[in-house]
Amino acid sequence: MPRPRKSRTIQGPPRCSVFQPVPPALGDDPLNLNLEGFEALRLSDYLGLDQESAAREMEVSRPTYGRILAAARGLVAEALVTGRELRISGGDFVVGHRECRNRHRGGWRGGKGR
Repeated sequence: MPRPRKSRTIQGPPRCSVFQPVPPALGDDPLNLNLEGFEALRLSDYLGLDQESAAREMEVSRPTYGRILAAARGLVAEALVTGRELRISGGDFVVGHRECRNRHRGGWRGGKGR
């Protein structure tokens, strides 16, 4: 029996959740990037953290973080190359920062995404 999936920790939702080419592509379904993928891109590509540090921030193993990051980069590349709409939504995550949660008895859970 596989282990239960652990929620990933993210800082929060993106400021903008839809990216669309101008003019919009007709007939193609939008691509969906989950919030864990967005957070991995933010940590590695925007903030410049190495994978080990970023994995600690998201409270996942380094190999799991690498898989999340590779999948997210693949989706963004596909959206850019094919001109498809990219939506950021969904996933299995907890909003909040690890250090903030640990200060409170029982831990703080800012929100659960599904």
